[in-house]
Amino acid sequence: MDKKNSDQKHNIKLLSFDIDNTLIDFHTLKSNFTKTWNKYKYKTDVLLTYNTGRLIDDTLNLIEKGILPKPDYIISGVGTHIYDYKNQQVLKEFNDVLDDGWDLKAVEDVILNTSHSISEQPSKFQHSYKRSYFFHDATLDLIESIEQDFVKANMHINVVYSGNKFLDILPKWANKGNALQWLLNKLELTTNDVLVAGDSGNDSAMFDLNDINGIVVANAHEELYKFTKYRKVYHAEGENGDGTIEGLVYYGILPEDALITCEKDHKDDFFIKQELSNIAEEDEGEKKVLIREGYDKAVEALKKNITPLGFSACSIIDNVPNGTDENYHSVWARDGAITVIGSLPLIHDEEIHKCQRQTLVTLFEHISRNGQIPSNVRIKDNVPDYSGVGGICSIDSGIWVVIAFYEYVHVTKDIKFLRKYISDIKETMRWIGAHDSNNDALLEIPEAGDWTDLFGGSYNILYDEILWYRANVCFGRMLEMLGDYEQAGENIRWSQVIKKEILQNFWPSTQQKLFSGVSFAERQFTLGDTPYLIAQTTPFDFSWRCDVFGNVLAFLQGAIDSEKAHQTLKFMLGVGVNEPFPVSNVYPVVSPGDPDWKPYYTVNLLNLPNHYHNGGIWPFVGGFWVKYINKLGLKDMAISELHKLALINKQGLTDEWEFTEWAHGTTGRAMGKAYQAWSAAQYISACHDLKIIKK
Repeated sequence: MDKKNSDQKHNIKLLSFDIDNTLIDFHTLKSNFTKTWNKYKYKTDVLLTYNTGRLIDDTLNLIEKGILPKPDYIISGVGTHIYDYKNQQVLKEFNDVLDDGWDLKAVEDVILNTSHSISEQPSKFQHSYKRSYFFHDATLDLIESIEQDFVKANMHINVVYSGNKFLDILPKWANKGNALQWLLNKLELTTNDVLVAGDSGNDSAMFDLNDINGIVVANAHEELYKFTKYRKVYHAEGENGDGTIEGLVYYGILPEDALITCEKDHKDDFFIKQELSNIAEEDEGEKKVLIREGYDKAVEALKKNITPLGFSACSIIDNVPNGTDENYHSVWARDGAITVIGSLPLIHDEEIHKCQRQTLVTLFEHISRNGQIPSNVRIKDNVPDYSGVGGICSIDSGIWVVIAFYEYVHVTKDIKFLRKYISDIKETMRWIGAHDSNNDALLEIPEAGDWTDLFGGSYNILYDEILWYRANVCFGRMLEMLGDYEQAGENIRWSQVIKKEILQNFWPSTQQKLFSGVSFAERQFTLGDTPYLIAQTTPFDFSWRCDVFGNVLAFLQGAIDSEKAHQTLKFMLGVGVNEPFPVSNVYPVVSPGDPDWKPYYTVNLLNLPNHYHNGGIWPFVGGFWVKYINKLGLKDMAISELHKLALINKQGLTDEWEFTEWAHGTTGRAMGKAYQAWSAAQYISACHDLKIIKK
């Protein structure tokens, strides 16, 4: 999460937030906002103002029931009343402004005589300065024609249309923006002191104030997006209250740990309770001693991979090449990007920081003319390779580099570095996006075209789609840093389309609404429900296997919520993907005779059952696994898993603490190359995530 003012105190003095579908869900009234605001409000002196279409009594009722926290002010009725909450009184001097030219009876007559199909909203939504109607799917021309009806009647009023159905007729000076401006004048504040948030067209007036700061939640209507696309706004990834909280963290008003991920505390769930009970019997102090020892060893292992071109995949001096193994002596896009991300807590270490930067530079220097990031660059001669096994291109290499580049500039705040390579990022995003060949928002991946390059996934693969979602978010955030708010918004909004497609296609449910003429992939939903995102879908079949890494990334990168992540955690713990060590990359493994089995899985005996990508244990994935559990609020369990991760990293082929590439899925014996950069980097990252090691 990129914060606008990470190194300095924010300058926001007043918040002006819409309520419905911005702070709370309109239908369920659910939200994390109240819980979060009440927890952290004592740390800030910012004034909280609700700027809503609801009337005052309705808004006060939400506050009395604890659905909303207590504010300082309420602007209600789409900018027609201002209420001082602390003094429990309406600011009547504001209404004196609204009286000019306002004739309620005349307004009703104009609407009554219009030729359009308009119906009046219930009386609870009406008051003396507001008449509200239903007008479904009105075009811009229809709204303009209503405005002309009032002009012909010699009436200067304000017409506000929102949500594709809500029509409000207000006094000419009444809207959310004018009311907010009046309140700011009274409080002697400037618009630059204000942060607004909204989801629909009637919020546009707030965003229209000069030099205003804004949050547009992910569920915002197209009308608000179009209005704000050129303005200084933060486009949230979360919906409703979660998106608003996300924006408050971005602007530095709330700390990063305010990003609540769990609506419910699952510690009382039987299975998790059982796990925590077993953990309680362990010696936490003893575990942390080993974890901290592992941290120091991980830094040493990481430094073994520093080369003039960037991080090598594994330590060159400790791994003598044998045939095709020579390609390990390369700066790999995927491995390097994951290593850069994992090692960012060590940005203060000059040697490591220099290598992080050089890894990215090396990859960008070899970008192809059509925007493809190389799969790897050989260290001995600086020669790039753009393909993997069998000459198949590596789709996820470029995606990981986009994500890593964003994470790097987010931490370093190196805008000059960002400006230098943003054109390359744009070309890479264009190249990756071209793999969405049917324009359904999901990438079509060639067989063995990602990190499991000897494992036969193809077409829509969960892991790659999650990364594609995240890359669009990261690209949007980088454009925000450069002030290109229009294009930033396009990519953030496109990421939400990708997210919806991921949930639609990879989380099967019998509750899905089916229509005639559906594809085979859609018909899978009639077959049952899963507690996890399935590994793959194609137009002709699908895989029910659980891609552990893909599911872990889905939650860490924000593609699924905490409720789904808890379901998935319980499933993965139940089938033992973290035993004997964290964590096997897929469940269940593919065995000979299985329809998914392919003859090439026996190449170098790599993908036999419980080997390598076929259910092998990957310590670098284990680092993400620990962060996944910690994000769910299960820190004790996360510490226990980090201890197990330390144990597997301590194992070696010839010596202790070799941070090997992978381990056998059932025996837990170390396999692959020693001193693997991403194994060490993600262990470092997990230690910092749990705050066992202070930055």
